[in-house]
Amino acid sequence: METSPPANIIDLVNRLKSARIQPDLSGLKKYKYAIGLLIVLYIVFQLIFVYIKPNEFGIKVVRIGMKRGVHKDIYPSGLNFVLPFGFQQMYVLPKDIQVLELTNSPQTAAKSSRHLKAVHIQTSDGFFVDVDVSILYRIVDPYQVFTQIGPGILYEDNGIIPKAEPILKASLGELTTEEFYNSPLRAKKADAAKAMLNQEINQKGIQIEHVMVRYFNYSPEIQKNIEEKKLKDQLVFKNQAEARAATEEAGLKKVEQEGRVMVDVEMEKGKAYVTLKLAERDLYARKKNAEANLLVKMAEAEKIRLKNDAMKGVGAERMVGLKMAEVLNGLDMIVLPSDGPSGFNPLDLNKSLKLFDVPKGGSE
Repeated sequence: METSPPANIIDLVNRLKSARIQPDLSGLKKYKYAIGLLIVLYIVFQLIFVYIKPNEFGIKVVRIGMKRGVHKDIYPSGLNFVLPFGFQQMYVLPKDIQVLELTNSPQTAAKSSRHLKAVHIQTSDGFFVDVDVSILYRIVDPYQVFTQIGPGILYEDNGIIPKAEPILKASLGELTTEEFYNSPLRAKKADAAKAMLNQEINQKGIQIEHVMVRYFNYSPEIQKNIEEKKLKDQLVFKNQAEARAATEEAGLKKVEQEGRVMVDVEMEKGKAYVTLKLAERDLYARKKNAEANLLVKMAEAEKIRLKNDAMKGVGAERMVGLKMAEVLNGLDMIVLPSDGPSGFNPLDLNKSLKLFDVPKGGSE
């Protein structure tokens, strides 16, 4: 048995079906006008302004109107005004260092650089070699580049590329097969190629900064022959170096021996010098000692002479007599004859003096 919905619910549904909601679109219309105005302003901005990046030069070309042609003024980085619809046009050229890679291995080259095939060079002794070269350059006068070469990347297509390969072949082709392994000589030829390139394209506003030979590759047969020859050359150089080392070692031993002999000679000279100086020292000491002894002896002799001279003076005889009297002073008894010519009378002083051969002194 089916049941019907309540009447109030049916009435609510019918009223909802009959109701019509009308949204207020006045605010949306205002937004549409603002958005449309912004779009128009953006289009006008894109038409009349050109943005030049910090690493770019700007060159303006006037096609319709006054001062038609390429303007010499270089426009700086930032927004620059340009008349639209073909009246004026702004071209840009790179300001920073650019790289042109000539290589058969693009995976080894700079990703942002222009890639071309390696330079196929014939050496001066008739062999062929593929050389990977990196050319670093920059635009120094964008006006000359634009007017003499053209816009876009024509500075590479018509400026550097047509000159690079012939000049590299002319410069590096002066090397022999073996001289390619001589890095200083190879770098010298690369610098010569750089100078030749600058002579060709400096007047067009491009400056070559570096020409670098990164890699070179011969055919497998030539490479094998060169490696074998290099190994033989290295063996010869090794033997020569060992022979020179042996010669130098013998010379070193000779110098060492001569040095030791010289040291021994000098040591002996030193010992002889020391012995000589010791002998001179001893001789000097003995000489001075002898002189001192001589002086002492002479002084003693002089003392005795002076004493003798003093004894010969006035009163010396009396002093001798007194000394003899002192000798007799200690005797308790002496027996002497008292008569005759040789008799001794102690009471006769004059006779005692005569006995001791003491002359009589005067009154002085």
